[in-house]
Amino acid sequence: MRIVDIREHAVPLKSDIRNSSFDFSEMTTSVVAVITDVVRDGKPVVGFAFNSTGRYACGAAMRARFIPRILAADPRCLLDETQENFDPAKVLAVMMQREKSGGHSERSIAIGTIEVAVWDAVAKIAGKPLHRVLAERYNGGKSATKVFCYVGGGWYAPGQTVEDLQDEMRRHLDAGYTMVKMKVGGLPLAEDVRRIEAVKTILPAHAQLAVDANSKFGREEALAYAKALAPFRLRWFEEPCDPLDFSLLAEIADAYDPPLATGENLFSTQDVENLVRFGGLRADRNDVIQVDPPQAYGIVQYARTVAMVERHGWPRRALFPHGGNQMSLAIAGGFGLGGAESYPGVFGAFGGFADDAKLERGYLPLSDRPGIGFEGQSALYSIMRALAA
Repeated sequence: MRIVDIREHAVPLKSDIRNSSFDFSEMTTSVVAVITDVVRDGKPVVGFAFNSTGRYACGAAMRARFIPRILAADPRCLLDETQENFDPAKVLAVMMQREKSGGHSERSIAIGTIEVAVWDAVAKIAGKPLHRVLAERYNGGKSATKVFCYVGGGWYAPGQTVEDLQDEMRRHLDAGYTMVKMKVGGLPLAEDVRRIEAVKTILPAHAQLAVDANSKFGREEALAYAKALAPFRLRWFEEPCDPLDFSLLAEIADAYDPPLATGENLFSTQDVENLVRFGGLRADRNDVIQVDPPQAYGIVQYARTVAMVERHGWPRRALFPHGGNQMSLAIAGGFGLGGAESYPGVFGAFGGFADDAKLERGYLPLSDRPGIGFEGQSALYSIMRALAA
């Protein structure tokens, strides 16, 4: 049993949306295929992944260092104790050979994307959906049947009006979402407040609203927004400042009583531990940590991050992986996390879930497709299948 090839291809997202800090007009993502010599249904098992969204394709590092290390390794050293499947932890260890400590984002995304593709292959070889494999390994066998999903929307689009924003949120509510998120920080504070007020007026009593500043603010603006947003009692105020400015985040937490959220731009367990030590976040106030596993060394390292935050007193329900895709959905279900993000109709083939996925009162039932389940996303799977052909 061996990995016979690993391929990467950069794909442009071709999106004209923007948040408070940047637009996606040049954004690309790396699609990865891990090809094995294991045969199921007459075909070699292939594991797929992509490096989530919001970070550019990283194929150069994959081709220069990480793919050659895996292909050069003794195939037996990549297998689990049964010798009947691959061990993602051993694959991760091989990729990390001769890597200096620190500087995580320089390699964590390339490594994490390959590692998640290995997990897709592992679950397919086992004949199980990935969420069930993860539950067996990391959640005491407690396998979820559905995952709470909120929708990430409210982007700044060319010519968008407040009425357009309200119409978008109505569509999300009609689709079954009970929590919506919108962008802030791309307009003056007073205009963003009016946008929030407009969305709040159309939300039913049971629905929740969160906002995302995408790390836009310095100290004065962050505190001004915190003061203006506090009366709305939002589900959370996301990334109000630079993701590594833990001192400022702690100051904001001291001034802002409702929940905060951050973590999608942290790429190592140590960075997340520094966040919970020094960032002022409050596990007892429904604050949220949003690490993106494929961008942070993958699922094995995410399990170590989960174990670390639990040692610091954080419940798993406080963890919502960033991403809005089949990977984050499987991870949320497998680890028993608070929920997952959704990006319907935003990032082309890379946003959203399986074509037959249907939300039910804010929850998305999990599929029984083996692996991550990309085969249920026809547009995305056509890209992946072409890479493996």
